[in-house]
Amino acid sequence: MVDEYKQAGVSPARVWPQSFNKADVLTWIEKRPSFGKQAVYLDDAETVADLPTFTELLQYKSQGINIVAPPLFALLVADAEGNIRPSQYALNAKQADLDIITWTLERSGILADGGNGFYYQTFDSAIKREGDMMRVLDVLAKDIGILGIFSDWPATV
Repeated sequence: MVDEYKQAGVSPARVWPQSFNKADVLTWIEKRPSFGKQAVYLDDAETVADLPTFTELLQYKSQGINIVAPPLFALLVADAEGNIRPSQYALNAKQADLDIITWTLERSGILADGGNGFYYQTFDSAIKREGDMMRVLDVLAKDIGILGIFSDWPATV
């Protein structure tokens, strides 16, 4: 894939190759460093327990990975007052000097109905209405400083 971008004359600055396979990302970093510096390691964690530790995030950085992309739930938590806050994973990733792209905004049905599932598992109790997605984006942008976000419906983003 990266070779095809090179052959087509696409600037590496315009490409963020991504993979759930760490070996792919490390290969781009090693063999195509101009593209590899923006390679995105997608995290396929299904629960908080599946997320990498701070030590593992530091290891990613030491291997040349600059961008991690966990699912939305990994980055946010709800506090007792119903506020949406950065998660420990988010704080750890930033402390490890990793940029963050997250996925996926707006994957549920009507948020006010509750029980919004996978993407909201750590902060669903703070979601009461559709407009709360603006609160989510605010925390992601201002408190965490994400680099980007994948969305199935980009109007909100």
